[in-house]
This record gives sequence, structure tokens and C-alpha cells, in this order.
Amino acid sequence: MEPRINGFDYQRVAVADGVSLNVAVGGSGSPVVLLHGFPQTHLMWRHVAADLAADHTVLCPDLRGYGDSDKPVDTDGQAYSKRTMAADVVALARAFGHERFALAGHDRGALVAIRAGLDHPDTVTHLASLDVLPTLDMWDVMSGTSAAVGFHLYLMAQPPGLPEQMISAAADVFFGHFLDIWAQNPEAIPADIRAAYLKASREAVDSIVADYRASAGVDVEHDKADRQAGNRLRMPVTVLQQDWGTALGFDAAALWEAWASDLDHIGVSCGHFMAEEAPADVTKALRDLLGRRASTGGR
Repeated sequence: MEPRINGFDYQRVAVADGVSLNVAVGGSGSPVVLLHGFPQTHLMWRHVAADLAADHTVLCPDLRGYGDSDKPVDTDGQAYSKRTMAADVVALARAFGHERFALAGHDRGALVAIRAGLDHPDTVTHLASLDVLPTLDMWDVMSGTSAAVGFHLYLMAQPPGLPEQMISAAADVFFGHFLDIWAQNPEAIPADIRAAYLKASREAVDSIVADYRASAGVDVEHDKADRQAGNRLRMPVTVLQQDWGTALGFDAAALWEAWASDLDHIGVSCGHFMAEEAPADVTKALRDLLGRRASTGGR
């Protein structure tokens, strides 16, 4: 039996035409939605979600294209835009009766969360981003030999065909590479969880590539439009981030200040998979965020 979040119920919820998400639901109280990163599933939140469920309704979906959620074919370059995926999240919360909710995301899920905050400012009350930069800034800071750390971003940005074939030929090696090099504490991802991540990823190569490809195309255009229009995240925002900006030559907090009016930028000392490597720290940061006064919405 595949791992699950203890004490959570599992459902499939329709969020768009022909697209349903697998979601783990637990707790009661004000709603919090937690979005996973790459190459993971909702299981990355297992520790944090169980804690927050003591006094919140917690929704942990697999993003479209990941885990046990549906994986539509990307026929127009829009199926995996962060705008589309953010709309999934809003529809998911509404299916449970939540018109407003707090939202936290890690890695790819953080990009979806950021887009949800920009597109749905009256819906997202609080926003947390774990160890990622907004899409536009991510591409802007990648340059020279330092960009080698993001080789997968460039690989999966290529036109359909080559990246899917290359990754599929050695899927466990490819996805396992990131689980290995991004974790400071490999024991934080035990064997059964690692196996679940690898299985889910090798069954979703095409959709994962489509997600990344969107971030080199349509997602950049959406970010550029927001920047030109002066749109910012109006809700309280907490960013948890490793200090990889120093190595790559940029000030992450300064980049985030351009997007968020009410920002708490926190450096962390664990590896990339912080919800698994330092769940107590992540939970505290989220609880502190939820205690800040929520925005009333608007741009």
C-alpha cells in the first residue's frame, strides 16, 4: 500500500473540464491549502499537514500532472500554465466550501501559489513560498556557469519530444538525482516515500515536462504583464529560502520585495526539501503567517 498522510481522508475532486485532483483532507477550522514541489507529491507535507490539522482544515492536493491527479495532454501550451494550475486550486477549495483560504507552496507548488495570489487576490488570504523565486526573476538570475545548477530548467524548456524521451529513458536516475543533491538530510525522505516519489514521477514525465516548459514560456509572459501593470501580492507573504542567492550573485529578499507589499523573508539552513527536513520550523513559520492580519483583497 502506498504511503498516506496519517489521519487524512482522500478524495478525487473535479476542478476543470476533464481534470480531477487527488487530495488529502484533514482537520477542521480555517482552511489552508498546501502545494507540493518537484519531484514530489502531496506526501511532502505529511508532517506539517498533521500539525496544522489540529486547528485548521488542511487540503493537500497532487497538482495536475503529478501524483494521482489527472494528467491532461498539453495541446495548446496552456494546460500547465501556472494560471491554469492556480485556477485548479481555487476550484478545489471552493468544492469544499472555501471562498477564501491560506495557501502555501514549495518549489513548483510555490509558483502555482504565487500565480494564485496575483490572479485571485480576493481569495488567497495568506501566502507562503518555500525555496523558489518568482518565475520571471528565476530566469533573470540564471546566467553563466552558475546556471548549471538549473540544467533541468533548460532541458525541459525544449520543444516536445527530446526532453520527454531523454528523461523517460532513465526516469528513476533523473528524478532521484534531485532527491539526492537537494537534500542536506537524506534520512528526511525515507525509502517508502522516495519510492512513491519516483513511481509518481516516472508515470508523469510528459506532464512534468509540460509544467516546466510552461515556466519558460507562458508563465514568463504572465509575470511580465503583472510587473508592467504594477500588480503585487497584497496579502501577507512569508518566504522561506536557502541562501543560494549569495552563490548565484543576487539578493533574494530584494527580488521578493518587488512582488510583495507585506513580506517576511526568512533564511533557512536545511536543504531544499524543508517541509521534510525541518518540519517544525516550517510549521512555526506558517502559523506565524496565519497570525498576521489578512488582506481584504484587491490589486
